[in-house]
Amino acid sequence: MLVRGIRGATTVDTNTREAILDAASELLAEIVRANDVARDHVASIIFTTTPDLNAEFPAVAARSAGWTDVALMCGHEMNVPGSLPRCLRILMHVNTELGQHELRHIYLRGARALRPDLVSEQHVEATP
Repeated sequence: MLVRGIRGATTVDTNTREAILDAASELLAEIVRANDVARDHVASIIFTTTPDLNAEFPAVAARSAGWTDVALMCGHEMNVPGSLPRCLRILMHVNTELGQHELRHIYLRGARALRPDLVSEQHVEATP
């Protein structure tokens, strides 16, 4: 098996604990579902948010869902002028037999604008 990175991003409606945890939970669950990820195969997950999201650590959503044995880390994205606001990203490092081209990177809500080329490949319901 090789270690591969699976990316995902979503937007968060408001800078509140509940909104951040809801968005992180939704994105994490969709990455797992779309890639048939076994929790035991996850090496680590990095969560980032834009600087305008600071009401909670998004990794709390993973811990609350039982991801207690996986290394988790949170950080802020660079504050680039004109970048997508209230954006939460995940980079999941997974031990897998899948090739790079077989991985499904997930972009939800307003973050679909970041990678429209990948969104067209997603088989998920569009979230407003």
